[in-house]
Amino acid sequence: MACDSHMHIFDPRFPPSPHWTRQPPCAPVSAYRGLQERLGTSRAVVVTPSTYGADNACTLDALAQLGSEARGIAVVNQDVPEAELDRLASHGVCGLRVNFVTPQSWGATTPAMLTTLASKAVRLGWHIQVLMRPEQLIELAAVLRALPVPVVIDHLGLLDSSRETEAVAVLMQLVDSGNTWVKLSGAYMRSSTGGPSYADTVPWGQALVRSAPHRLVWGSDWPHTTESHGTVDDAALVDLLGTWCSDDDAVMDRILVDNPAGLYGFFS
Repeated sequence: MACDSHMHIFDPRFPPSPHWTRQPPCAPVSAYRGLQERLGTSRAVVVTPSTYGADNACTLDALAQLGSEARGIAVVNQDVPEAELDRLASHGVCGLRVNFVTPQSWGATTPAMLTTLASKAVRLGWHIQVLMRPEQLIELAAVLRALPVPVVIDHLGLLDSSRETEAVAVLMQLVDSGNTWVKLSGAYMRSSTGGPSYADTVPWGQALVRSAPHRLVWGSDWPHTTESHGTVDDAALVDLLGTWCSDDDAVMDRILVDNPAGLYGFFS
């Protein structure tokens, strides 16, 4: 019942959004199933990438293929009607991603958009997943704290804990407030030492695990579109999680099984 809580599907049957200029990879469900067999995971959270703008068709198709052991995180415009949110929910979507970092089909993401989408997510019992830079985390901490739904911070907050000490403090305060989760994913995005050990992330990862093991989930971020093809070994990322957990199997189980079961609704 281990869950990969952050991955993407890219299927050539679904065209990228006109705003997206890079060629998306070919990363269909069939390839991801091979990764599941290699890692030993059985549950997955499919996150709509910025590549598709606010079109969640590829994600919904992936959810249909993966079945009851998958959940989805959708990307929508702030004027999305309730009927569309209900449709997404019926296909296994349980949260919305709000991205302040990479190009979006509507242009720049604003704090007002974040607040609006959170207010729409309340009715469905969803959470809001946020990708933002450390300086944005500091700037918008009060906004995040006031949201009426759980907040999930993407990719370790994109933090280098040795440099962004103020942002680290803000993130920990948000986690301590009881409404914020952190995804242990994308360690390579801010690592200067690189893989397979990503050694410079170990102190930060271990500090998070010691402080808030009940507010953490792990994700592979497959197929690693921010990195050169073939440079990330997903098994090494699982090993890194083990290091962050100080090789404590009970803590690993909590982060891989128990926490995502509650956050994403894997109860059946």
